[in-house]
Amino acid sequence: MRHVYPFSALVGQEEMKLALLIAAVDPSIGGVLVFGDRGTGKSTAVRALAALLPKMRVVEGCRYHCDPGANGSRCSECHERAAKGNLRSKLVPVPVVDLPLGATEDRVVGALDLERALAHGQKAFEPGLLARAHRGFLYIDEVNLLEDHIVDLLLDVAASGENVVEREGLSIRHPARFVLVGTGNPEEGELRPQLLDRFGLSVEVRTPDSLELRVEIVRRREEFESDPAAFVAAAKKADDRQRRTIAAARAKLSSIVVSDDARRQAARLCMSVGTDGLRGELTLIRAARALAGLERDDAVADHHLRRVAPLALRHRLRRDPLDESGSTARVDRALAESFGS
Repeated sequence: MRHVYPFSALVGQEEMKLALLIAAVDPSIGGVLVFGDRGTGKSTAVRALAALLPKMRVVEGCRYHCDPGANGSRCSECHERAAKGNLRSKLVPVPVVDLPLGATEDRVVGALDLERALAHGQKAFEPGLLARAHRGFLYIDEVNLLEDHIVDLLLDVAASGENVVEREGLSIRHPARFVLVGTGNPEEGELRPQLLDRFGLSVEVRTPDSLELRVEIVRRREEFESDPAAFVAAAKKADDRQRRTIAAARAKLSSIVVSDDARRQAARLCMSVGTDGLRGELTLIRAARALAGLERDDAVADHHLRRVAPLALRHRLRRDPLDESGSTARVDRALAESFGS
């Protein structure tokens, strides 16, 4: 049995962990972009979170992990099963799918099943990575090095929530909604603005500069590698608490009150930093609401907006040639002006 490092045992990188938890509570936020140094626990955190999440209910036998309770977003095969009254379901872990940099278009979106075509003369669809990632996480390491045509594919699917494949006489549509998590090193190239804007939250991670923190991270990693089963068992109670918190936040999300005052604060903040469009406001409100759910609050307040503003806005700022300060500093300055120091 392969053990996954427990989410509750992660030390440091609090902003990254918060962004992932918020995206897990409300996947409509649009995913998380994590930029920074290598070896700072980015991929470990994503896999730890997926293992932490409550199992999801899927249609038994469905290749796309369709939700049996979502009538409008099932694949055609599940619609046929439902019409015949034999729609069975089961619980499965939330998937985490890696999208390699060299992946071909066929591998990403799916293609003709050549084995069945050659052996039986049948045209059948072989699902791709987008199908496997539906209702889970699509993880892209070094996302800033992704080929442009794959970026365009991801943009189309992220916007529609549906993957459409028409080739070799096949015409296939299936749901493809996932939390997109991208990591990268800014020194190796910038991200295309179109894809950058599709990420709901952005996180900057750095190698810890605290001696005690570095020692603790190394100690825990050594303990995990020497006896994974015992390490995971020791963290089980903490992980179970976090799992219940996520489930409660999801259940509470629709009832959390967002006042017009909170919307004005969000709009004022976005105007202050000069974001393009209204996606910044929408993401800021959604992230603040998810944070309120995690903290068991009934309404979005200023402290929720303040805490998520850097995550939701730092990657949406226009370049200002007259302002050499970083995007985080500009957001912090706007927060101080809007809410006070």
